[in-house]
Formats: sequence, C-alpha cells, structure tokens
Amino acid sequence: MISPGTAGKAGPTGTTGPTGTPAASGTPGPTGPPGATVQADPPDPAVRLSRPRRRGVEFTLVVMAVLLCLYGYCEVGLARTGSVPPGAAGHGAGLGALALLAHVAVRLRAPRADPLLLPIAVLLNGLGLVLIHRLDLETPADRAAPTQLVWSALGVGLFIAAVVLLRDHRVLQRYTYVSVAAALALLVLPIFFPAVNGARIWIRVAGFSIQPGEFAKVMLALFFAGYLAANRNALAYTGRRVWLLQLPTGRVLGPILAVWLLSVGVLVLERDLGTSLLFFGLFVILLYVATGRTGWIAVGLLLAACGAVAVGWLEPHVHSRVEDWLHPFASIEAGRGPNQLAQSLFAFAAGGFLGTGLGAGHSILIGFAVKSDFVLATAGEELGLAGLSAIFLLYGLLVERGLRTGLAVRDPFGRLLATGLASIVALQVFVIAGGVTGLIPLTGMAMPFLAQGGSSVVTNWVIVALLIRLSDSARGRSEEEPEPGHRTRGPDGGEDAP
Repeated sequence: MISPGTAGKAGPTGTTGPTGTPAASGTPGPTGPPGATVQADPPDPAVRLSRPRRRGVEFTLVVMAVLLCLYGYCEVGLARTGSVPPGAAGHGAGLGALALLAHVAVRLRAPRADPLLLPIAVLLNGLGLVLIHRLDLETPADRAAPTQLVWSALGVGLFIAAVVLLRDHRVLQRYTYVSVAAALALLVLPIFFPAVNGARIWIRVAGFSIQPGEFAKVMLALFFAGYLAANRNALAYTGRRVWLLQLPTGRVLGPILAVWLLSVGVLVLERDLGTSLLFFGLFVILLYVATGRTGWIAVGLLLAACGAVAVGWLEPHVHSRVEDWLHPFASIEAGRGPNQLAQSLFAFAAGGFLGTGLGAGHSILIGFAVKSDFVLATAGEELGLAGLSAIFLLYGLLVERGLRTGLAVRDPFGRLLATGLASIVALQVFVIAGGVTGLIPLTGMAMPFLAQGGSSVVTNWVIVALLIRLSDSARGRSEEEPEPGHRTRGPDGGEDAP
C-alpha cells in the first residue's frame, strides 16, 4: 500500500508520474499540478538530424556529365571518320580529372553547397569543348579546343582556390571600393590597344589575348552588392518623390550612378555594347532587389530603350548591326551571299527538331565567329531544337539555383551578391541567344562555358565558385539556427524565448 505522502516519488526500479504511472526507467518524469498539461522538453538542437549534404548526388551527376561529354566527343569522330577518335581517352581523362578535383574541393570545404551547381558547369564546359573540337575539324590550321581546355583547367584551378581559401563570403564586402577601382581600370585598359572586328575589348600581346571586361563584370557585381547592402535603407526611403518614383538623395545615389555611367561610357567608346547592356541590367536588377521598389524596373526599361535607339542611330558600327537584324537576307538579295546572321538562321532551320547529329552540320559556313559568337548555331543545327532546349534548361537551372541561394542567404550583401551573379549569367545568355536567333541585334559576347574564349570560361568558373560558397553558407547557418517555435533551456532551467 502506498501512502499519500509517497505518491509520485521514485520507486526502486524506476520513476512514477504524478498519478503513480511508471515512467521510463532512468528518465525523470515531468512535474506539475494534477490535471495540468505538461509539455516535454524539446530535443537538443545539437542532436537534431542535419540537412542532407548530397555530395553523393553531386558526384553521380558529375560522373554523368563527364560521360555525356565523352560520348559527344566520340560521336563527332564517328560522324567524321567512322571510328572513335584516338584522343578520346585522353580527353575524357582530362575532363574527368578536372571535375573530380573540383568535386573534392567542394566536398571538403563546402559540404552543404547546392549539389547541382558543379555538375551543370562541368556539363556545359564539356559540351563547349566538344563543339569547339567539332569545328576545329573544319579549320585544321586554327585549332582552338586545346587552348580552350587549358583555359578551362585554369578556371577550375581558380574555382578550387576560391572554394578552399574563401571561408566566408562576407569578407568580400571589405573590398567594395577596391573592386570598383580594379573594374574601371580593366575597362579602360583595352582603349590603348588596337580594335579587333570594330571593337576595343581585347588586350593582345605576343599572340596572347584576354578580355578584361569579363573579369570586370564580377568586380562590379561585388561593388554593387557591397554598396547597396550598406545603403539599402537610404536608397529606399529617403529623397524626393518625382511622379510615381521616390528618388534617393544625391549623396547616396550619386556614387553608384557615377560608377555605372563611367563604366557604360567606356564600353560605348570601345563599341562593346553587349557588355554595357549587361552592366546596365545588373545595375537595375540589384537596385530593385535592394530597395524592393518596382519603379526602378520601369525607369531602367525606359532608359535602356532610349539608349538603344540613340546609339543605334548615331554609332555606325551599331547601326549596321541593327540593319542586319531588321533585314537579315538583304545581302542575299544584293547578290553578296548570306551574311553571318543569315547563315545562323539557316543552321537553326537545317537542324529541325532532333538535329543533323554531331559532326554532320555545316555551321562552319557562318565564318570567323562560328566558334565564339555563333557557337550556339552549331548546337542548334547538330543537336536540333531538342538539344538546344536542353542547353537553355541547363542555363535556366543554373540561374534558378543562384537565385534560390540569394533567397536563402541571411545577410544583405550575400543576398545581393548571389542575385547579381545569377543575373550576370541570365543576362548574358539572353543577349547572346537573342542575337544569334534574330530576336535582338547582335552584340558580340561569348556564350557562358560554350563559346571559345579563355577570359569568359575562367570568369564563369569563378562565378560558380562564389555561388557554391554562398549556398554552403546559407545551408550551414540554417542548420545552426533553431527551428521556428523552438524553445531552448537557459542556464537556470527556465525557457528562453524562441
């Protein structure tokens, strides 16, 4: 018989609850007045299951990407000579080694990063090497694939260095003004070198050439993200209201507007209108994301339209491209034969839905820019609408994962930086694909990862590295923070607020 004074006390073999019901052995039962609802202590955050890191998924996708690129390389040889090319094993081993090193760096230094970013970059870079190699077979005296592979290796090396050495993306905010100074210096430098195909955007020394504007776009993204993150409140809520738009004060808006005008002005002098359009779009997008005001989008579209019309009429080089865009078959009617845009449209038409097959097209008729500006036409002809759609889906997925990373990052600088980097890829794909397909006038930019261009492929690998670092930071901090509604125990045994 249990006396009233002993009810609820621990027995020799366990514990009893307030009603005398045995509790789990070795576990103290909840205490409280009879009839009260007692809530058990929540699990310790330290022992909660962490979010899956999915590095195995990334490794599987990377292997599949390398195998697809190797298959494409072999397909080109079978279509051209009827046999597997002798360098197929070396090509696959080289691409596989680069992909494996990049994967190991991510696994060790960014284990929580998005598992899709690296496989997409490997697949696009490998497909670009296949397309350039296929076009090299038509121009034996001008082989670009080996050089592109070297640039790809350099890009992967910088990718690994960024992932390993950059442990916290917020460190980059300290170099906001250093990055803009370096960007403007890189943009001005090509003015002192001869023009190539009507544009001063390259630096050529002893057969070696780079395009500084490719590196400047990442540095300007760093500057825009750092400056807007530090002044986002002033940009959104101060200043004078003009019609439907509330303008910030000149002290806040002046510096970033001056940098943008200076960079775009230099690019106009260099006749690099594609990069100037990219910088303008990046500026407007980040300004909208920082302030949340849709009026900036309307103002940006209006200014872009006015600038495009003015430059299209006043600049002869741009005016000729506008005329080719409006009348792509005028050269045929004049008896001069199809120009580059007309040949590109013919290539897309010849590809149909499934394409002619790798190595079986005639896009080499486009001319000297077939490996750079018009490499997408080769993909459209030999892979067809289905293959071209798959490439666009890869770019779309890369941009979507970048924007998703921007939504997941908690600090304003990281959010703006991820959005800016994803916007760079999106704007570049739109400008290039639109020009090659006849949607907008040609601008002379390189398709990310696909086109020939060492500066472009290196820069795009750096962009992917920064997105991987940002996604790892976002997922890592989300695991460390308590879940919504979670209460933790304080030192005195009381509950802290969620």
